[in-house]
Amino acid sequence: MVGGTMNDKVENSTTGVPKGLVHIYFGDGKGKTTATAGLALRAAGNDHKVLVAQFFKGRASGEIAVLSSLPNVTVLRGDTSKKFVWEMDDAEAVVYLASQEALLQEAWGLASQGDFDLLVLDEILYLPFHQTVSEEQLLEMLSTKPEKLEVVMTGRKASEALQLAADYVTEMVSVKHPYDSGTKQRRGIEF
Repeated sequence: MVGGTMNDKVENSTTGVPKGLVHIYFGDGKGKTTATAGLALRAAGNDHKVLVAQFFKGRASGEIAVLSSLPNVTVLRGDTSKKFVWEMDDAEAVVYLASQEALLQEAWGLASQGDFDLLVLDEILYLPFHQTVSEEQLLEMLSTKPEKLEVVMTGRKASEALQLAADYVTEMVSVKHPYDSGTKQRRGIEF
């Protein structure tokens, strides 16, 4: 590595504060939430304060159970529903999507105070898709984040503008998945 070592932190040259970067994990492949859970565990294991906000997922999952048990990790989850948004009638969808927007406001309010080192917004990229929060609002939030805050966003689709605003962009592409041949989700593997 030219000009430094792998252990050097990216710092603001004026303040010396470690600079938080923006990650996007998107696509139709498995592993987006798993990757963010691994990063959250790594950060927590290095004494960083972690805030995980999980959107559009309501049932119990192994990664949330473990992350919630760690002293320096805060987990927020939105209202649960046994239906997917596309299965809801209009009234149900309005209420449910409003709860997801409220979750974002709660998570961003906490993260904006500057007490957290890592903010995971799991499945956040569905909010612009459902026209609940605009892409412009997400971009504005990223541009005003605390300097040290590392932000991770996941979802199926990431616009070109969001990808340009990010420092890391990883697309997960499904080549083959057991679900395609009728295998149901398995506890401990898919959730």
